[in-house]
Amino acid sequence: MVELVWDGKYDKDGVRAAPLRVALPFQTVETVNEDPVERRRQLEMFAAGRDTEWRNRLIWGDKKYVLPSLLPEFAGKVDLIYIDPPFATGQDFSFQAQVGNEKFEKEASVIEQKAYRDSWGTGLDGFLKWFYNTATMLYELLSETGTIYVHCDPTASHYVKVTLDAIFGYDNLRNEIIWSYPPGGKGPKYAFHRKHDVIFYYSRGGAPVFHRQYKPLTEYAISKFTKTDSDGRKYKEYRSKTRTYLDEVPGTPVSSVWTDVYSLGQTISHERVGYPTQKPEALLERIIRASSNEGDLVLDCFCGSGTTAAVAEKLNRRWIACDLGRFAIHTSRKRLLGIENIRPFIVQNLGKYERQVWQKAEFGEDAAYITRSYRKFILDLYHAEMVEGYAWLHGRKGGRMVHVGSVDSPVAVGDVRNIALEFRRALGSGNHAPTSAGVDVLGWDFALDMNETAR
Repeated sequence: MVELVWDGKYDKDGVRAAPLRVALPFQTVETVNEDPVERRRQLEMFAAGRDTEWRNRLIWGDKKYVLPSLLPEFAGKVDLIYIDPPFATGQDFSFQAQVGNEKFEKEASVIEQKAYRDSWGTGLDGFLKWFYNTATMLYELLSETGTIYVHCDPTASHYVKVTLDAIFGYDNLRNEIIWSYPPGGKGPKYAFHRKHDVIFYYSRGGAPVFHRQYKPLTEYAISKFTKTDSDGRKYKEYRSKTRTYLDEVPGTPVSSVWTDVYSLGQTISHERVGYPTQKPEALLERIIRASSNEGDLVLDCFCGSGTTAAVAEKLNRRWIACDLGRFAIHTSRKRLLGIENIRPFIVQNLGKYERQVWQKAEFGEDAAYITRSYRKFILDLYHAEMVEGYAWLHGRKGGRMVHVGSVDSPVAVGDVRNIALEFRRALGSGNHAPTSAGVDVLGWDFALDMNETAR
């Protein structure tokens, strides 16, 4: 069979390099839309050692850590996966957003920049390694009758298919779906106007859940029912004298070319939430209705604006939605709360555990080297220079000193007190002395009383 080989797929001895697999404990940040009585009942069930009721999950974190952490509980239990990954190699998680009348640029966070560098910073090799490892874990999460839909554009669709063939099996490709929509704008100067995306539909095994979908009959098709029986029912009759009644025809079966689902850019839609890669709910409704039943578990680990979770909720499916971007999680949370009678769900992350694993994987095991390299990495992202000789001041940018918080704990009031004391001693003391009366404090988390006390 044809094999894609990329830099880093095999080690120097020709052994296949295994993906990172560390199962970390999820931290529940918030239980959303749960009344106090139900909350108390859930806690009593947990305290008594009884299984609590299912809660849908919205998870913030890198797929590299989130997916292995889902495997212990959900391996072989997910019924449907839809993913719309950022295949465009130039994408860096930054985009223009608008709040009221003001436009601003949403910049990539540190963790987003790190993921971008790992996945696409090394070009196609990095992308293939990242996608293969991701798809391998998604395969393990799927149930025996489960299916996966991978949404992509022409940037890497051919590589995606070969990779999925290797993981799911060449014979388990059910469809290459073409989602066709009217093109917008002037189009490219030296190419045909692009007007479609590709969605690869694979099954885990030989007999997946599938419910045929139908489009309404066209006027031409309806016009073929020319006869009416004594009850007033329209029908058409074939040469064999068999009849087909109009009211028994569910519609025209949907083919692998979808021309009846419009993109959000084609119309002003109440669905729009201001997320650049948002997909229409009609697209996900077709996929979820076709390949799952009520109560089934749906997973989207690139949830973006939350379309998959929103449609799964409305169709009475259980769901897990994940994303690397904090903005995506906030957007999805707000969107879900706009659904009438939304069931309670939980917001989770991997907390400091994800950051600890990342730090060791990135910088090694030596404690002193880890600390220095970690601070330099953060300062480089912040475009600050590193300074030596201080305990609490780690960098300098534009005359201001910079403190880099630990991955293990939030920046606390005591930290700020020590930063301020050291800042006073640093004034006028050498080449790296601050020239501006302020310190930029960078942290993954901040103590809850920070704003009031540290001022």
